[in-house]
Amino acid sequence: MNRFTIALWLAMPLAASAVTVDSPDGRLSLTLDVDGNTPVYSISYDGKTILEPSPLGFKSSIGDFSKGFGIASTKVDTVHRVFAQDKIKKKNIDYKATRLRADFKGPDKHKFSMEWEVADNDVAFRYIIPRQGGKTSIIIDSEATGYRFPAATTAFLTPQSDPMIGWKGTKPSYEEYYVADAPIDSASQYGHGYTFPALFRVGDNGWALLTETGVDGYYCASHLSDFENGVYTIAYPMPGENNGNGTAAPAMALPGTTPWRTITVGADLAPIVETTAPWNVVEPRYILDRPAQTGRGTWSWLLWQDNSINAEDQRKFIDLASELGYENVLIDNWWDNNIGRKGMEELIAYARSKNVNPILWYSSSGYWNDIEQSPVNHMDRPIVRKKEMKWLRDNGVRSIKVDFFGGDKQETMRLYEDILSDAADYGIDVVFHGCTLPRGWERMYPNFVGSEAVLASENLVFEQKFCDLEAFHATLHPFIRNSVAVMEYGGTVLNKRLNRGNDGGTTRRTGDAFQLATSVLFQNPVQNFALAPNNLTDAPAEAIDFMKAVPTTWDETKYIAGYPGRYAVIARKHKGTWYIAGVNAEAKPVKLKLDLSALGLHDAEAECYSDNTALQFSKSILKVKNPAAVPVEIAPNGGLVLVVK
Repeated sequence: MNRFTIALWLAMPLAASAVTVDSPDGRLSLTLDVDGNTPVYSISYDGKTILEPSPLGFKSSIGDFSKGFGIASTKVDTVHRVFAQDKIKKKNIDYKATRLRADFKGPDKHKFSMEWEVADNDVAFRYIIPRQGGKTSIIIDSEATGYRFPAATTAFLTPQSDPMIGWKGTKPSYEEYYVADAPIDSASQYGHGYTFPALFRVGDNGWALLTETGVDGYYCASHLSDFENGVYTIAYPMPGENNGNGTAAPAMALPGTTPWRTITVGADLAPIVETTAPWNVVEPRYILDRPAQTGRGTWSWLLWQDNSINAEDQRKFIDLASELGYENVLIDNWWDNNIGRKGMEELIAYARSKNVNPILWYSSSGYWNDIEQSPVNHMDRPIVRKKEMKWLRDNGVRSIKVDFFGGDKQETMRLYEDILSDAADYGIDVVFHGCTLPRGWERMYPNFVGSEAVLASENLVFEQKFCDLEAFHATLHPFIRNSVAVMEYGGTVLNKRLNRGNDGGTTRRTGDAFQLATSVLFQNPVQNFALAPNNLTDAPAEAIDFMKAVPTTWDETKYIAGYPGRYAVIARKHKGTWYIAGVNAEAKPVKLKLDLSALGLHDAEAECYSDNTALQFSKSILKVKNPAAVPVEIAPNGGLVLVVK
């Protein structure tokens, strides 16, 4: 339930000069101005520049709204929202911000407004476009919206791929490698810019994380352009996405609003890890009769691949889920072909008899890729989709996973929303795979329970290079991808070799404690882990016991230590128990004195799971005598987990 506290509007006269508003704590400042005839904004934190004057505006079917505009009036108030979320990094959110409404007037009687919310570490803004000149619709051809960082800034980014490449022409799907600490003028790999989220170290001035939220079927998803003329700008989808179907430019009815763009800033990385910016400014689109089902699951396909999609192997993974006390089992592609509808009804009944919820895989299907994995053509149109969802509901299936989207056009955003809406009507939760970044969807769509949108654990099986870089990637995600949205990574591999027999294929380079740590570092309300039946006997018993107990939902998240691409230590709390998880991607051990004083730990004992430099796993008891300086060491490619009840 939301509570709003709104102060009286403070009307200001025509703004002949810059307008500045501050966050509630006074440390973050937003300045809105006009540079010549171009609207611009800038941001500082603790008096240090985070963004230099950066352009605003857009070009559209009814005119150019990026030049010749001045600030006609501004209004300021405060906003206070309190709400609860059970699927993200924090359960109870108490959000306070200063809100600025700025009205712009330009040539040909054109006008638009901007709404800004300035919180202690977050800025959110969007365009508000009224009807004008008899026009009740608009196409936004491009945006001038930009981000101009100081010259000393370095970037942590992942590129937007070419359209229609990758497996069966399914890209872009947010599954590219990152660059870390790169110069801001570095060209992107494919020449199409970079996907959200994007992290920047602004020299000694602080950090900034960029993303967007509130994207639905009324707009496209955006990304960052390449760096040009000293600025990154908002870029729209490429025309070739989705096999050329659908428009790259979004259209909307007037009056209308664009999605929110958010900027999280801080002197250190704590505000980046702990931000709730993507959810602070959006609202639920509908209400469920029941809460979404969260929990852990087994997933045969990750290690046993397509050959495991048969009734016998799926029963083994249902039994494994039951043995581990897990809530779910994910049954991947080809189930309709290999097991059949009648066989699936029997398999679903078997899973339900074991108190395990089957999650069934589907292709998003349609005319935009060449996917053959079935079921196909069941999720792309409403009539067949509703018929399928009725069959799912009637057979006791409460969750599905929909894969292979490949595009950020408005047409595709509508498909995501339509699948979620229809699924909600049939009591079904949805995980997306091979997909775009979720943009506030955890709050907007109550039955949305996860998205991949990352170079995820399945790549460990495909390529040794990914195994070699696993630790590097793990130290990025808590600060970037997983900071702004849930991330269905499918990790925690306890096989040493990544195949069915644990005796061939690619070789895992990381320790067992590292793998346990990722179950905490990577946050998604539905986690489908890469455990296999053989792990009950060939993995350390202490590791299996940990995996039986680890939760997937969290009441609170805290940054403890780290640097993206080097090492990361994050703390998450679940019902009175703190899990402090760390991993190391550097070539030498990381020796730290962790400051856990903010967790309220005094004279506590922690269960300590760790890897030594030879990546040998052990469990011990660590006494926390001084919570402000807890000495630990994390081995290269190793991990650490402290569990404090």
